[in-house]
Amino acid sequence: MITHVLFDLDGTLADTAPDLARALNSTRMSHGKDALPLETIRPVVSLGGNAMVKLAFDIEESDAGFEKIRDQFLQNYYDDIASDSTLFDGFDNVLDGLDEQEIVWGIVTNKSTWLTEPLIKVLNLENRVACVVCGDTTEHRKPHPAPITHACKLMQAAPANTVYVGDAKRDIESGRRAGTKTLIALYGYIADDEDPTSWNADGTINSPSEIHVKLSELCN
Repeated sequence: MITHVLFDLDGTLADTAPDLARALNSTRMSHGKDALPLETIRPVVSLGGNAMVKLAFDIEESDAGFEKIRDQFLQNYYDDIASDSTLFDGFDNVLDGLDEQEIVWGIVTNKSTWLTEPLIKVLNLENRVACVVCGDTTEHRKPHPAPITHACKLMQAAPANTVYVGDAKRDIESGRRAGTKTLIALYGYIADDEDPTSWNADGTINSPSEIHVKLSELCN
């Protein structure tokens, strides 16, 4: 029986790519570079801020100036964090359905707390979500199982009765290592050269509206 559901944030629960892309391009342009198309940035969003900076500036974390550029990018993002970010289509109904079925749900993201909290507030989720575990909540981030294990403890959930939904390989690895069921959000920020079938998840969904069907299947 599935009693609890956990969602990744960026690329699974919320479409945040437009705001992140705008902040990244603002940072690029301040360094004399042209803006990148959203289609170029979108597949990297779920990999985090460092990956986005690497893409935009063709530098590595060990390179001089990397941290300064990353901090500038994140500050730009914070300053205009949710002009265009929304829940993916259909998620309001999904969350209403979970509430009606008394299935408790939470969020596990690698996004830092200072960026997650204002976004959750703008999305009107702060009074609905049972728990929010951020990238700096536990000692380790996904793909380590610690964030999901911590979320299960906060919700008093048995991992075996919990499903984690994410759009990145590290999401599925984290959930599997924590002992939860896992679903891949194929509508999320997955690059064309990735192979989600190799991630060994318990299932996939092409849209949020398929979540309830998949939860029922996992109960059988």
